[in-house]
Amino acid sequence: MLESINDWILALGDQYNVNPYIFAAIYVGAIPFFLSSIAWLVKRAREGRSTLLPTMLAGFFFVSAYLYLAIFGQDIPVWVWIFLATLIAYGAWSQVRDTRRKIAAARADGSEPPLG
Repeated sequence: MLESINDWILALGDQYNVNPYIFAAIYVGAIPFFLSSIAWLVKRAREGRSTLLPTMLAGFFFVSAYLYLAIFGQDIPVWVWIFLATLIAYGAWSQVRDTRRKIAAARADGSEPPLG
């Protein structure tokens, strides 16, 4: 059974010119970098410093596997892109909400730095 699942996954990869194991490795491998970027973002926001770079890095790591799909994939159906766009939009909204809560909690726990 595992062999047939593996064959099916690899066949999908061949059909769309994407190695599913590379996609999975990027997806999972980006998680610690994404979480580190969020921690850095919260720390800099708490300190009242610019959060542009950690925000950009977090965004990159958040979509890195899908960038691989966009660059190397061929003939990806439109419904897949719509589904991925919905997942990314919801994930981004959720992460922004959670990050704002973390920043607010961090500011409430310590002395609030001056804004600006």
